[in-house]
Formats: sequence, structure tokens, C-alpha cells
Amino acid sequence: MTMNKRHETALSSMNGYLGAGAGLLAIGVGAMLLRGGAVLPGVLLVVLGILAFSGLYMLQPNETAVLTLFGRYVGTDRSEGLRWAFPLYRKHRLSVRARNLNIQTIKVNDKRGNPVEIAAAVVWRVRDTAQAMFEVDSFERYVSVQAEAALRHLAAQYAYDEGEDLAPGELTLRGGAAEVTAALRSELTDRFEAAGVETVDAKLTHLAYAPEIAQVMLRRQQAQAIISARAQIVRGAVGMVEEALKGLAEREIVELDAERKASMVSNLLVVLCSDRETQPIVNAGTLYN
Repeated sequence: MTMNKRHETALSSMNGYLGAGAGLLAIGVGAMLLRGGAVLPGVLLVVLGILAFSGLYMLQPNETAVLTLFGRYVGTDRSEGLRWAFPLYRKHRLSVRARNLNIQTIKVNDKRGNPVEIAAAVVWRVRDTAQAMFEVDSFERYVSVQAEAALRHLAAQYAYDEGEDLAPGELTLRGGAAEVTAALRSELTDRFEAAGVETVDAKLTHLAYAPEIAQVMLRRQQAQAIISARAQIVRGAVGMVEEALKGLAEREIVELDAERKASMVSNLLVVLCSDRETQPIVNAGTLYN
């Protein structure tokens, strides 16, 4: 269903100092007429002067005034300083400065269904004041709810860490921080569009397994690290044994048959790959005894 969204319309207000000067002048002239006996013109000028003062308002940098007349949106004034607009306009001040939203740590399920804890910090600002004021009930509450929903949805799209069940090169929450952050910003931008809000920045501030599975996952990671280290040790040991046999053959230090080569390789691999100190054994016999 297509909805007609209200968008911001620029409104040019008058310099407030000119409006204040006109109000003072009207009150001064009206007072003089009252003293001279011209009651009706004097009263009218005094009333006009008071109305002129009621049209004054002040805007700080990065602050806007959303103006309405009897419930109808008139426009948005983005000027700075003392300004003047039609006195019957109702002026709603709205800041367009950058704001921080700290999404507290929430527990969600990742792509594998494992419970993880995740939190994020979002920097946002109002882009379209008319949408922020009139398209949603409370744009600040809207941003808070949609940001948490986007974070939950994002966590469900990725696995926490790499594993055999994932495709090669598949992004994970822990390994693809830059890509995950970009995806979070993109989803926040889409969700904030209805409220006229833009995402300036968004980053994950906390990411961890939930306490109930943290110890199990830690042991899993330790096991993977041990396997990786062992594989590296074995590759190095095989290379060292190969170099040893090649050196013995080139220098003709000793000739070994296939059986003795196999025994030597076995002994060297045990020595090089063992995680404990080896105990030397002195062979006082011959090569074959």
C-alpha cells in the first residue's frame, strides 16, 4: 500500500530585530495617539505592537522551528538567531543535531541458533523535520525501537564464528566486522526512512557468546587452536625429517635401508611432535642389534 508522506517545506522567516523594531514603533506611536485623544487608532497600534512581539522566536545553530497554523503544516524555518514569523503560527522547536543511541546488550540467536550477546552504538540525526513530526507518533521512541529490531535481525543473519557448517568465505559476526557494520548501517537507514531520520554511524560495542554456552564454545575454540598448532608442528617436523634424510644421503654418512629409514623417521617424528621432553636412550650395540 502506497502512503503519501509529508516532506519538509522550507519557510523564510523575517529578521527578528526588524520585527521587534516594528513592534516598538507601533506601541510608541499608539501611546502617543492615546495621549492625544485618538483612542481607537492608539489601541489598535498598541495591540499590533504586542502581536508583533508575540511573533518573535530564537533559534540556535542546528535547531529548527516547525510552523503550523490551526493544525496545518506551513513550513520549517532553519535560520539562526532572532527571527519573526506570523504571530498565529505555532512554533515547534526541533533539533537536527547528531544524537547518540546506545543499544544495551541484548541476547539473540545467531544463524546457527546459538545464543549470543550483542550491543551497538548508533549516531543519528533528523533529516526531514516534517516526517519526524507528523509521520510517526514519537520519532525518538521510533528510532529506539527500530534500532533494536535491526540489531536483532542482523544477528540472526550471520553466525558468530567460522565453522565447518558454513560456506567457504562466509561472513561471520566476529570475523567480518567491517561488512557487518555496513549491513547494520544500511538496515538502520531503511528502517529510519519513515521518520525522516538518517544514520550517521553505527558500530557494534559488544559481542560475545551468552554465559550458558560461553565455556563450551571456549573449549571448542581451544580445541581448534590445538588442532591447528599440531598440524603446523607436523608439517614442520616432516620437513625437518626430509632434510635430515637428504643430508645423510648426500654426505654418505650412513646408508639406511627402507626399514631403518622408517624407524628413523618414526623416532624423529616422535621427538619433534611430542609435547613432552624425550628421554634419550644410548644404543651400545650394533646398528642391527
